[in-house]
Amino acid sequence: MRVSRVVSTIAWVFVSILVVAPVGLWSALALWFRLPAPDAVRGGAAGVAAIVAVATMFALFSRVRWRALGAFAVAFAGVLVWWSTILPPRDGDWTPDVARQTTGTIDGDILTLSDVRDFDWRSDHDFTERWETRSYDLSKLDSLDLILSYWAGPQMAHLIMSFGFSDGQTLAWSLEVRREKGGVYSPVADAFKSHTLVSLATTERDAVRLRANVRGEDVRLYRLHASPAAIRTLLIGYVDEADALARHPRWYNSLTANCTTAVTRLIRSLGGVLPLDWRLIVNGYLPGYLYDHGAVTTGYPLADLMERARVDERARAADGSPDFSRLIRAGIPAPDGKPMM
Repeated sequence: MRVSRVVSTIAWVFVSILVVAPVGLWSALALWFRLPAPDAVRGGAAGVAAIVAVATMFALFSRVRWRALGAFAVAFAGVLVWWSTILPPRDGDWTPDVARQTTGTIDGDILTLSDVRDFDWRSDHDFTERWETRSYDLSKLDSLDLILSYWAGPQMAHLIMSFGFSDGQTLAWSLEVRREKGGVYSPVADAFKSHTLVSLATTERDAVRLRANVRGEDVRLYRLHASPAAIRTLLIGYVDEADALARHPRWYNSLTANCTTAVTRLIRSLGGVLPLDWRLIVNGYLPGYLYDHGAVTTGYPLADLMERARVDERARAADGSPDFSRLIRAGIPAPDGKPMM
């Protein structure tokens, strides 16, 4: 009898810690961030959710455990029903850099993109807007690069995929938070339907200069092993994803739908293989993941390759040059291990 009682107690401890506590925390945060009410009301609702969760945790060790758990489940179901009614907006007073959503059409080998961003950045708040319609010959796709811009130490970076063409054109593609004017960055709030996702095609001079020259971020570029057919498939996947977002907006989520998870999901949906790894979440360590799986050259030690991948100084030197993309790649090892000229 004593053994069964101990086992039962341990089981309820696990239910309390692994189910009730996280569900209660999530509900309280959801109400705090998304309930359309004044701060006092939102705070009160979040507080009630927390109290209900704590009370349920204590009740699990009493004779009313099943009634308490049932009431908690009903309350959580109500929160979920309310949560499902919060839909991503199609229109908003967006900040200028994410005011438009890239879309594209393909006719044979010719890809035509509308709303390719090519801003001339002087600061985060001082820039010349330029949205263009551009065409690319898919038969000339010949390279794929990964750009990581570190904005929060060595752990977290913004991910950009850059497609190269044999005629010298480059096309950078970035999945970003679509914030409204006055919106602020919060990784916690961004996990609770605060902002939508936007898929943007940009020039490299726009995307890299913004992060390296204007924001002073540590920007690194890695040349990837990929066949022209695989590169083409990935680029078409980006276009399809962008067109889908234009038709049906989706919420950005700092944990489940960010710049890295969206890319990995896209690659897998196209048949690519990406073994599960914690570095797909803590994306600052992606270079090590790519190195381990042979996606980048292994002709250099990883630490040496990562140092050679730095482009921020070269980006500042190239700045307004029309040869910006070639200049920032000087000295970066190509997939075969040879430095780019």
